[in-house]
Amino acid sequence: MDRTLPLSALQHYMYCPRQCALIHVEKVWIENRFTTEGRLLHLRADSGASGRRGGIAEDRTVPIRSQRLGLYGITDVVEMRPGPDGQKIPYPVEYKRGSPKIEDWDRAQLCAQAICLEEMLGVTIRHGAIFYGKPRRRERVTLDNELRDAVERNCNAMHVMIESGTIPVANFGTRCRGCSLKEACMPKTRKNVTTYLLNGLE
Repeated sequence: MDRTLPLSALQHYMYCPRQCALIHVEKVWIENRFTTEGRLLHLRADSGASGRRGGIAEDRTVPIRSQRLGLYGITDVVEMRPGPDGQKIPYPVEYKRGSPKIEDWDRAQLCAQAICLEEMLGVTIRHGAIFYGKPRRRERVTLDNELRDAVERNCNAMHVMIESGTIPVANFGTRCRGCSLKEACMPKTRKNVTTYLLNGLE
C-alpha cells in the first residue's frame, strides 16, 4: 500500500463508507456536539504524560504505525501488563465518548492499534479495552482471529475506495442522525457533495 491513512479512517469506514470517503477523499469535516465531546474526552488521555494506574505502568499518546495495514496514528493509552513469562505486554486502551456498541467498528479500531504495536514491538497482544464516556467504564475486548480478519478485510476495501477516489452512494439510516457530516452528505437527496459545495460558492 502506497498511501498510509490515519487509524480513525478505519472506524469511519466501518461506521459508514460514505462518511469515510467524504472525510478522506473530499476532505470534508464538520464539528458537532458529538465530535466536540469526543475531542474533550481525549484531552486527559492525550496529555502525553506517562504514569501508573493501579500499579500498572501506562504511556499516553504513543505514535504507532503498520506498513501491512497502511495505517498510522496515536494510541490514547498503552498499559504495560505482565505476560505469562514475565515479559511486559502492551494493553491498548481507546477512549470513546458514547456507549458500548453491538457493531464492531470501535473494537476494530482498537484491534488495528494492537496490530500496529505487534508489528512495531514483535509481541502478540490478545486483549485491550475501550473506555466509554457515557457509562464511564471500560469494555474489555478480546482481539481474536475473527476481529483481526474484519480489520484486514475492511482496511483493504477502505484503501481501494480511497485510492480510487470513489464516493459511495448515500444510504439514509439511523446512523445518519448523529453524523456531523449529515448536512454535507445529504443522505435523503443523494446529491453529489462536490457539486453542492461548489454551488454554494456561486
